[in-house]
Amino acid sequence: MHDPHTVHTLGQPGGLQIDVSPFGARWLSCRVPLRDGTLREAILGHATPADHAREPGFFGAIVGRYANRIGGAAFTLAGQEHRLVPNEGANQLHGGPDGFDRRTWRVLAHEPLQLRLGLHSPDGDQGYPGALDTEVTYRIDPERCSVSLHFLARTTRTCPVSLTSHPYFNLDGTEAPVLDHLLQVAAHQVLPVRPDMIPTGELADVEGSAFDLRGPRRLRDGLGQHEQLRQAGGWDHCYALDETAAQGERAAAVLTAGDGRLAMQLFTNYPGLQVCTGNHVQQARGRRGTAFAQHAGIALEPQFFPDAPNHPLWRDQGCLVQPAQPLSRWMRLSFMAS
Repeated sequence: MHDPHTVHTLGQPGGLQIDVSPFGARWLSCRVPLRDGTLREAILGHATPADHAREPGFFGAIVGRYANRIGGAAFTLAGQEHRLVPNEGANQLHGGPDGFDRRTWRVLAHEPLQLRLGLHSPDGDQGYPGALDTEVTYRIDPERCSVSLHFLARTTRTCPVSLTSHPYFNLDGTEAPVLDHLLQVAAHQVLPVRPDMIPTGELADVEGSAFDLRGPRRLRDGLGQHEQLRQAGGWDHCYALDETAAQGERAAAVLTAGDGRLAMQLFTNYPGLQVCTGNHVQQARGRRGTAFAQHAGIALEPQFFPDAPNHPLWRDQGCLVQPAQPLSRWMRLSFMAS
């Protein structure tokens, strides 16, 4: 049987290099060249690939069938209720306790700059209707310091699907808090959440609040400055991207290292972007075997809105994948050294 913890490396000598494991189609490492010729590790990881099976959290994984949370671990389609397997209280998070992050994906193709992985999910898996075949392709741009991920899914029955990548970024190349990073998000609205982190169904304007990231903002300057941020222990909220950002025409987010030497632009054609400031990463251990600091990384997860299957208006974004209409979404991360 294929070793799920095999490491597949993409990239070029002296350029952007990433490591990916079939276990959870997981992004293990992202080494970015700086102007002085050194490589800086830009995402959090564990001591060995196998540790990702033992450590809590979704570090670097592809999560699904449905990224983020579904309230009450249930939804109704065409009058039929589908009960999911809960794994966060009464709710389901990132596809359930045996989500795609816990599976060994098949290697479909491996080239120096591209890796394509596939996974079959049977009908009824974690409570979801229909059999689902999904693929994720990692690709390094040969001309630019950029990596893209393309998500593809085909189903035999109508089913909500939202696949995303879940690395925690620390552009300072450390395991210290990212609170001096600058973050900009192209969104005028954010989704408020209940105490159990399920969206209330509202869209709140960010103007004048700590959620306003339309211009670059130091994370520490907003942390704890809003009831929602105090409730979650930091950001763990989905932004409703502005139309041009949701169409990939401009960056959905820009993240800049605290030391200013590295920045990253994120482009996508998903309508939402979950921003999570590593509020619970201290429960896991890093590459040196010691516990992460709280807020040691920030996850920026393009996706359909959380709990969208239970909100008719949000369903229209495309989260209901049908047999004749496969899911096809993408994200691209471009790095800039200064």
